[in-house]
Amino acid sequence: MSTQVNNQTELHAALNRQTANWTLLGVKLHHYHWYVSGAQFFTLHAKFEELYTEAATYVDDLAERLLAVGGKPASSMIQYLALSELKEAAGGESAKEMVAQLIKDFALVSEELKNAISAAEELSDQPTADLLIGIRTSVEKNAWMLNAYLA
Repeated sequence: MSTQVNNQTELHAALNRQTANWTLLGVKLHHYHWYVSGAQFFTLHAKFEELYTEAATYVDDLAERLLAVGGKPASSMIQYLALSELKEAAGGESAKEMVAQLIKDFALVSEELKNAISAAEELSDQPTADLLIGIRTSVEKNAWMLNAYLA
């Protein structure tokens, strides 16, 4: 198989991993939004809603980009769970545990985005790289904010 085909396959897989990641994060963030409690309820309830709305946008953007570059986006929970290293919310987490888990999830997603950006750049696919760089920028900012919240 040619290097170009290998790189294209790698990019399709990376985009599908991100589609799965953001779908799972969306579900987890909804869970956290509904079940957060305590002194920081109003702050975190609103932040989790902001983040799950952002996640939904990313799922759509990633899936549409994958289709545009000749791939087939995953579209079922069974596929998402198989493709992502992220885990669903366990239930019963404290507000602090929710934030700490999101920080860990964002670190994993950021690292995977870095690899996906490299795959896009190897193919000179600047539109995909640009999409992924924008998502990574937001992930890093949100991770920073969540870390500041826990400090």
